[in-house]
Amino acid sequence: MAELAEQEEFEDGHELRMGFFEHLDELRQRLTKAVFSLVVGTAIGVFLAERVLVLLQEPYCLIPTVDNCELVILDPTGNILIYFKVALMVGGILSIPMVTYQFLMFILPGLTRKEKRYVLLSIPATTALFVIGVFFAWRILMPPALGFLNTFQAEIFEPEWTADGYISFVTSLLFWMGVAFQTPLVFFIISLMGLVSAGTLVRQWRIAVVGASIAAALITPTIDPVNMFLVMAPLLTLYALSIVLVFFGRKMSGIDKE
Repeated sequence: MAELAEQEEFEDGHELRMGFFEHLDELRQRLTKAVFSLVVGTAIGVFLAERVLVLLQEPYCLIPTVDNCELVILDPTGNILIYFKVALMVGGILSIPMVTYQFLMFILPGLTRKEKRYVLLSIPATTALFVIGVFFAWRILMPPALGFLNTFQAEIFEPEWTADGYISFVTSLLFWMGVAFQTPLVFFIISLMGLVSAGTLVRQWRIAVVGASIAAALITPTIDPVNMFLVMAPLLTLYALSIVLVFFGRKMSGIDKE
């Protein structure tokens, strides 16, 4: 019986031990698979890049003061670089589930089988949250941000955006908002490991507000308070959702007994 209990404890992962070089080798394997998934996703993105480019151009064309929505290219290879930049972005989005899976599998040996089940079941939520964040940035944040940037100091500046500047700006905004929307999932996972509690997050709400303000300032392309609030509001809502998930995460892992 003692041997059986020891075996179950080993299988649960709490007593699993690996050497330093074994960890490095496993990390190398996980990174290789993650990079391979990104390469495959980018290859698929090459065939979808043209459609995505047309889609990314749409908000620019909807700006009332823009007569010609064709973006300017300043160098001979600019259009090719932009095309493959968009393909890479598509590849990154498509590879999110596999990259997340490899990351989680690298840390899963430290979890019990029950905790592993909860974490693995949360993988689809990673993609879902990322898509929701991208959709929020696309439909809610992008229109007022572009309108503000295009009309700011219009009596002094004549906006004529380059394709590289515009596409880089749009893809960066969409990507980081997608990443920000995965905050609750990250907190849920670390709560399963007992690294954070709901009470701690509640007590640190002031730090959360400051952090959301800083993140909004970095993510938001404009300096006006309206657009910053459009980013801050969902970030704080995600923080509140994180508190709820952390509460249930600790209950599921048995750390907080009822």
